[in-house]
Amino acid sequence: MTRFILARVGFGLLVLFLLSVFVFVLFYVSPSDPARIIAGDKATEELMAQIRVKLGLDQPIYVQYLNFVGNLLRGDIGFSYRSGLPVSDLLYARVPVTMSLVFGAVVLWLAIGIPIGIASAKHPGSLRDRFGQGFAIVGISFPTFVLGMMALFLLYFLPTKAGVTLFPPGGYVPFAEDPLGWAWHLILPWTTLALVVAAVYARLTRGQMLEVLGQDYIRTARAKGLTERRITYTHAFRSAMPPLVTQLGIDIGLMLGGVIVIEQVFGLLGVGSLAVTSVAMQDRPVVIAIVLLGGVFVVVANLVVDLLYAVLDSRVRTAAR
Repeated sequence: MTRFILARVGFGLLVLFLLSVFVFVLFYVSPSDPARIIAGDKATEELMAQIRVKLGLDQPIYVQYLNFVGNLLRGDIGFSYRSGLPVSDLLYARVPVTMSLVFGAVVLWLAIGIPIGIASAKHPGSLRDRFGQGFAIVGISFPTFVLGMMALFLLYFLPTKAGVTLFPPGGYVPFAEDPLGWAWHLILPWTTLALVVAAVYARLTRGQMLEVLGQDYIRTARAKGLTERRITYTHAFRSAMPPLVTQLGIDIGLMLGGVIVIEQVFGLLGVGSLAVTSVAMQDRPVVIAIVLLGGVFVVVANLVVDLLYAVLDSRVRTAAR
């Protein structure tokens, strides 16, 4: 098991190394001149030369890369070209917003999607199954921004017009300051994101459960007189979990890098909105930091998924020995 974990960690570190090389080449070895971005279009060549020396851009490429990696390992991501603030401070202010949005939505979409998928698989062809499949189709087809605008219209604009405030239109309150206010401001974004993703999990759960419920060992369990509830949740759902865990790891890893549409619709100042602003303003250090942060999230999420696989499936543990 230790060998299995070390192999996965080593692979994750290799991915991060390759990502750092890719990001460095993409942003540092590019036609645009960082000195020009910082100093402005009317800056003199003398001023831009001073800026290049200060940033180390006058050194050979391999030296720049070694400095780049060394700074990353020390936690020094650099300064924003536009605001002059440390990039780490910008991320420190934005990451909690995105993490609150993602993990709250995860709880909701699992609580919605998995039960719908299980109910559909237990009663194939029934009215319950048709409802589940219809929910999955509609949810997958609906654009996130449309659902978000509908939520704002129905649950904020109309009630507010009638003199009743059900939910705020957006914004963020830190959990440490006001837990109830934190949840109240995030209910609409959570619900919007959860409904769209829950449709995927409902469909995936149904397909996996249908396949598992048709296996011989499930028929044997029924022949032994086990209750349907025990067969469904103890035997069938456990066998159907690995693909769900894989999908969950991918979704969490990617979304922690920024849920751009939801953050824009509900005015949440998270990683996604910071990425949009930074790309538009060519704020290279901030964009680099967000790309690397997203890579770290994906690698960590996949590492957790691999460990859960080893817990859920004894064949993985056996192969790792």
